Amino acid sequence: MREVLQARAVRLGESAATREEAITRCGQVLVEIGAVAQPYVAAMLERERSVSTYVGEGVAIPHGTSKEHVTRDAICVLRFPGGIDWDGENVVVCVGIAARGDGHVALLAELAEILLDPERARALREATDVDAVMKELT
Repeated sequence: MREVLQARAVRLGESAATREEAITRCGQVLVEIGAVAQPYVAAMLERERSVSTYVGEGVAIPHGTSKEHVTRDAICVLRFPGGIDWDGENVVVCVGIAARGDGHVALLAELAEILLDPERARALREATDVDAVMKELT
């Protein structure tokens, strides 16, 4: 995961009133770091309308399906300390994913491994330092 996560894509003091705002913010970070073109953000929102990207442990993994708008594989990690209502679940961390091919499958598997460890999932939810997030995910 080291090759797809950059420190500048980790934002720990975000706020959003809705999951749509949170997903849009994830998409914008992916745009800012040059991983996707702007239309990918709409694809992330469309994907969420069809299937929730909530994965448990206070984490959602929003991603789009329009691979033509992805310039390189990348992830962003946004922490929402106030939490976001995600269809009745409280989400504190959103990990936005951009993948050109099937790279998202490997990324999802790596993230699932982290989330299956309650201590690592807690560390991610409670992180207040970018270096701590980088260490936990790489």
